Amino acid sequence: MPDTDFNPAEASTWLARGRRPAHAEALAKAWRDFPDLPPTAPVADRQARSRERVIATRPVFEEMRLEAEAERHATNFAFTENEVREGKANERDVAILNGRDRHGYDWDVANRYADGWYAAHVGWPHHYPDGIPCNAPLEIRRAAYDQGFTDGGGDRTDLFDAARRANLALHRQSNRPAPMVPTAPARPLPSSWSKPSDEARPARWSRRLAILSDADLADGDPARAKWDFLRIVRDRHGAEAATILILTDGGFAHAADYAPNASQGRRRQVTGDVLRQQLVQALARREIDDVLVALQDEDLRLLDGIASALPLCRTMERTRNTKLQQRTHLRTWLDRGYGDDENMAAGHIRWGKLIQGLVGKLGEFTVRHVGPAPVRGQLIRVEVDDGQLATGYADANGTPIAAEIVVSSKAKLRSEMAATLRRFGAATKMMAAINREAA
Repeated sequence: MPDTDFNPAEASTWLARGRRPAHAEALAKAWRDFPDLPPTAPVADRQARSRERVIATRPVFEEMRLEAEAERHATNFAFTENEVREGKANERDVAILNGRDRHGYDWDVANRYADGWYAAHVGWPHHYPDGIPCNAPLEIRRAAYDQGFTDGGGDRTDLFDAARRANLALHRQSNRPAPMVPTAPARPLPSSWSKPSDEARPARWSRRLAILSDADLADGDPARAKWDFLRIVRDRHGAEAATILILTDGGFAHAADYAPNASQGRRRQVTGDVLRQQLVQALARREIDDVLVALQDEDLRLLDGIASALPLCRTMERTRNTKLQQRTHLRTWLDRGYGDDENMAAGHIRWGKLIQGLVGKLGEFTVRHVGPAPVRGQLIRVEVDDGQLATGYADANGTPIAAEIVVSSKAKLRSEMAATLRRFGAATKMMAAINREAA
């Protein structure tokens, strides 16, 4: 339904539609000066009249457009200023205001200035953002970007400018000085160490370190004897040459100096720097290649706090999980030790499970679980690459090494097979030549 109250020749009509008084009066005057011709007038005349009215109102609409643009710029600047006052603005917002205040840019050009400034400040290369819509001419936009790039520290004449700015930006977070944060530890903490395995390289007892807890010692209680970690270590041949430390309420003590019932095994009385100094003194002038930590829970956290006092060496492991698994891990670690008068081959043992039984390989040697021994126990056999029995091998002392070995139980198969492989890997085949010469 047509609007019968619409009279474009009246200023009130345009005022009712949101126009300002000056614009309303100018529009109304253009309609009064160039009113519509009656429908009976020739089409060419009516079209000519419409063109005349458009030409008359064009300055008014252009002025309205400019005022709308100015209002948009002012509104955006006001919003940004408020964000800065409330501490919500970022560095690019500040750069927009700097472009306006220092160089007189409007909103669109100030944004291109901020693009250049931010790119230089964070270490990005110079690159015009021409794809971003902007009402300003291309030359003005690029000039503003160049000015911002220069104000942000960029130098397009310097070949190494981008690398220099990128290095500087690494020291900033969100374009502000990076806060001081604790540095990562120089070595892994004991709590992150892996469990012992037969894959690690064997080490001489004299260069091995084990840290035990007094909570894992029987202290004369027969019911706990099989769970006494110190007894398990001492029962292993050659382990007396290793460095064994025990964590007690009074700090670290060498196994030789440990007295049962000397500590309560509860809350540790010595911690922090004092405990660290004790560990440093206990390890002074000792060369360590292999470390085992048999601590759990709070004891392990105490050791994490003084981890820098531990030697950084080739193999670092810890026991974990249940008590049964911890004991198994301890025995696995003990299996890799050997005396100063012994040789054990290093390298990764490759394990496989065939239908006939467990198989391990190291170098040219293969050890197989044959099955039950003739009398009792389990029989394992060592072969060379061609499948022949590995006979004629001897250790460093010239003692022959048997190629067929009886293991007391299946539970000890893997550890005994690993030790046998390492003995053969370090052996020589001189005995075969000696036997032929004797014959």
